[in-house]
Amino acid sequence: MAYAIEMRHIRKAFPGIVANDDITLQVNEGEIHALFGENGAGKSTLMNILFGLYQPDEGEILVHGKKAKITDPNDANNLGIGMVHQHFMLIEKFTVAENIILGREPRIHGRLDMNKAVKIVRNLSEKYGLDVNPLEKVENITVGMQQRVEILKTLYRGSDILIFDEPTAVLTPIEIQELIEIMKRLVSEGKSIILITHKLKEIFEACDRVTVIRRGKVIDSLSLGETNPDELANMMVGRQVNTQINDEPYEPKEKILDVQNLTVLDSRKVKAVNDLSLTVHGGEILGVAGVDGNGQTELIEAISGMRKVKSGIIEIDGRDMTNHRTRKITEAGLGYIPEDRQKHGLVLDFTVGENLVLQTYYQKPYAKAGILNQKVISKKARQLIEEYDVRTPGERTLARSLSGGNQQKVIVAREVDRSPKLLVAAQPTRGLDIGAIEFIHGKLLEEKKKGKAILLVSFELDEILHLADRIAVIYEGHIIDIVNPKETSEHELGLLMAGHKKEESRE
Repeated sequence: MAYAIEMRHIRKAFPGIVANDDITLQVNEGEIHALFGENGAGKSTLMNILFGLYQPDEGEILVHGKKAKITDPNDANNLGIGMVHQHFMLIEKFTVAENIILGREPRIHGRLDMNKAVKIVRNLSEKYGLDVNPLEKVENITVGMQQRVEILKTLYRGSDILIFDEPTAVLTPIEIQELIEIMKRLVSEGKSIILITHKLKEIFEACDRVTVIRRGKVIDSLSLGETNPDELANMMVGRQVNTQINDEPYEPKEKILDVQNLTVLDSRKVKAVNDLSLTVHGGEILGVAGVDGNGQTELIEAISGMRKVKSGIIEIDGRDMTNHRTRKITEAGLGYIPEDRQKHGLVLDFTVGENLVLQTYYQKPYAKAGILNQKVISKKARQLIEEYDVRTPGERTLARSLSGGNQQKVIVAREVDRSPKLLVAAQPTRGLDIGAIEFIHGKLLEEKKKGKAILLVSFELDEILHLADRIAVIYEGHIIDIVNPKETSEHELGLLMAGHKKEESRE
């Protein structure tokens, strides 16, 4: 029986790096096949070749047993291959239906038949249990719903082989479970799925087989029944991986962040943060847990100066920083790892070196009399690239060309290296592999040991439970409760995140 997809001896090189080195990938019909590896291992490059975004230097591709030449995404679509990208490709001002049909619009008498489009999208949504409103604008729906729109785009084009590139990187735990059920439903309908992921838990929950790639080479392909999480993790990074856990005694020092009665409006002028108060002390990691859309984004944007405060006070190290400019807040001792690395963390068309000094480029020794010292900048960049294992040909590579995980490493390196008094870390390990997560968690714990204050906002409950000294649960813009991670569980946190009070969650 032929494979749904067979990629034989694929090689792809870029200047200074071989991304895929003699890779063979075989995906069975009707299975969920995980592609597992470190950031920069070559997973996305391989799938971009399959989808026609890149051309291989060597090798061949077979689709359902027949040789295929895929020169662009249209060829891939015509062969029944669809791709759900890590960074969604949607037009926010368009409706769900308009995004799905774009480029393949149903017409009547030569004109767009919007009624038919809405009907088609509604029928597809119901068939696969995706539950989206065709008439809602994309800018008004959650990230999880946006991903469903991306899936429907591929289904509308008749795809029976779906590539999911890090699909859970921006999802909440509840949305992740929903996505896994959607993938299983798709497979039961005869689809085949390739899942690019860093998350072992999801591989064992969702997949049938896994192919492990390390530094551009296939290490092994095996059934999930033949392996275990520890073995896969070690296979991926080539060494024993140790989970970083906050086992240091909780000895909070002086108050570094003091937020009192904060109210912040969202982009629709609705209260996203409503009379919220919290404090973070030196030598403490305060975790903020909550379902996406409950005010986390507006809270951290207000603290960092990216969003105006309607009322309330934000003090950093005893200084009132409410509604101050971002640079002034940064100079007062704030480090900030934003949740959207491409929109707020990097200048994508700047080099890696330039991005690594974005917060300090105007200061000595990086500049004098307004003139940048490129030698000093390059030397610092090379030091951080090596220390944080950023997979890049060099410091002069454009940030745009890095994988998502390596882009994240650049931001973390820049912010943590300055060792600020307060580090706001929003989804700091989003899109990172196990080895990188271990490294970043270690860096956060080092900062805690130095007496720094860390506000950790994460949708990863494992991350919050492993690192936080206290956990503040946010719901509808309020802190609904603050709990001790050693005295709670994922189940209790989940109930609190859904708005249940502690007494209710323990009944």
